[in-house]
Amino acid sequence: MSDVNAERLHVAARGQRLEYFTVGWNAMEGTTAVAAGVIAGSISLTAFGIDSFIEVTSGAVLLWRMSVDANERQRERNERIALRLVGICFLALAVYVAAESIRDLLNRNTPEHSVFGIVIACISLIVMPILSRAKKNVGAELNSVAMQADAKQTDFCVYLSAILLLGLVLNALLGLWWADPVAGLVMVPIIAHEGYRGLRADTCGCD
Repeated sequence: MSDVNAERLHVAARGQRLEYFTVGWNAMEGTTAVAAGVIAGSISLTAFGIDSFIEVTSGAVLLWRMSVDANERQRERNERIALRLVGICFLALAVYVAAESIRDLLNRNTPEHSVFGIVIACISLIVMPILSRAKKNVGAELNSVAMQADAKQTDFCVYLSAILLLGLVLNALLGLWWADPVAGLVMVPIIAHEGYRGLRADTCGCD
């Protein structure tokens, strides 16, 4: 095996480890965020958690793409189907968050303060940029459109974390009850856009 091939295999293995971490992290983050969101009655925190579960599916698709050795045409076809299903999940989440946020605003539902949610958002704001940078480096070394696109999805998580943190902090410190549903509404176009990209199979770099 040439040095170039050996180095490429080493970088690809690093990319797989990043994806395994992504799947594990999002599974843990999703579980804790949904639980905390339900307890606090926070739509933005619950939406953040559900999004993490959808990202688990997306990461699993990329892991499968990196490891499978089946017929390339069949692999690409199956990948498109999987990613379009992920896209549908994102769009369904966008509709759910929009409806719940509007309902909370109209009914003036006041969520409980969630210190645990603030901690989750802060940790995510630290971990996700580091993970995104690592994925971009691997994508550049492998010239992998799929890995670069997955890094953009990680950036997408950073945006949601920032929006979530702002809403939770405004509610906790200033008692602005409307900050949480407004944060949910701000998330809606971002989530919907990701769903649209999934339906077009853009997230995987498919032709």
